[in-house]
Amino acid sequence: MLGKNPDPALEQQVAEPNSVIAFYDERVLNHQPNSDAPFLPGRMDRKIRELLSALKVPWVYPEHAGRLKAIHQLLELEPVPGVTFEAGKEASREQLGRVHTSSYLDHVFELRGKNAWLDVDTTAVSPGSVDAAEVAAGTTVAAVEAVMQGRCQSAFALVRPPGHHAEPVRARGFCLFNNVAVAAAHARAELGCERVLIVDWDAHHANGTQDIFWADPDVMLFDIHRSSPFYPGTGNLEDVGVGLGEGTTINVPMPAGAGDRAYLSAFEDILIPAADWFQPDLILVSAGFDPHPFDLALNVSYEGFAAMTSMLQTLAQRHCDGRLVFVLEGGYHLLSLSRGVRTVLAVLAGAEAPEPGLIGIAEVRAAADFHRHAFIAEDPDKP
Repeated sequence: MLGKNPDPALEQQVAEPNSVIAFYDERVLNHQPNSDAPFLPGRMDRKIRELLSALKVPWVYPEHAGRLKAIHQLLELEPVPGVTFEAGKEASREQLGRVHTSSYLDHVFELRGKNAWLDVDTTAVSPGSVDAAEVAAGTTVAAVEAVMQGRCQSAFALVRPPGHHAEPVRARGFCLFNNVAVAAAHARAELGCERVLIVDWDAHHANGTQDIFWADPDVMLFDIHRSSPFYPGTGNLEDVGVGLGEGTTINVPMPAGAGDRAYLSAFEDILIPAADWFQPDLILVSAGFDPHPFDLALNVSYEGFAAMTSMLQTLAQRHCDGRLVFVLEGGYHLLSLSRGVRTVLAVLAGAEAPEPGLIGIAEVRAAADFHRHAFIAEDPDKP
């Protein structure tokens, strides 16, 4: 049940069914780490340069601006009826400080306008990265506010750099600020939400989101991901939270190649009962599209993403008047990333989610009817 909304400017309206706002702000494109540029000298720079030189092949920063450009281009070429676009905004230090320490924020802000490595896993910043990360977190907050105000039933924050690996004191996995965690904390602190459910279906475990809400009984994290030792190597089945938060962290590690049937079974048999018990006021989705086979980690199809989205819509309608916000995380193959985002938006806007595994079945049946008589021996005694 929603608590009292402390901000009169955020009075709730009743959202139109299947109304969707996609939030996209070109300022997030200014995050452009380039390993060929001169970085701040020091121990980490030397160590990463040694790692990259050992590859013996050119290395390009995987989380690049082309990801968002590909999504935007596809949505311009193939608009989703009913989806409107809005720009984002910067997150305030107060909003970021609900999930990150002051010392960490001080360190990141000192890197504004510079090239620097933040972690040995090759997480880096360029001169425009800190500004872009503030906009990514703030745009996620804007998406949550739009849904909570009733201006739309669901929203999708198309942002980068991603966020779910960022810990309270550390940047990791191409993530600077934990966008979904900032939005969840804002929803609870300012928008009257008592309980927030975060569903993370990115191929990589959300170590940062887990760390932030590890002992929080009012934020549930359901995370389905490829199991360790796949990066970041966290998210074991037994990791369920501690203290008052024990039981509100739910990890579902998957083997390589797991696909639609496994994911939908996890949603049906684990997520839905957990959500029915937790009764969230808002559902946030850390949506990475690297479970698609084009990213070579798992085997979730576009129809699988559509089916999961439809199930999340049903949960949101059951518990929180349809309030559902997606936040972009990973996904590095431009075709599967852009097509996956469009698939989700179409379902949010009212398109029916096709049943996974049925593509081509009708054609096979038609072909079988066509060829069947070729394999039936004629009866020589038949007149």
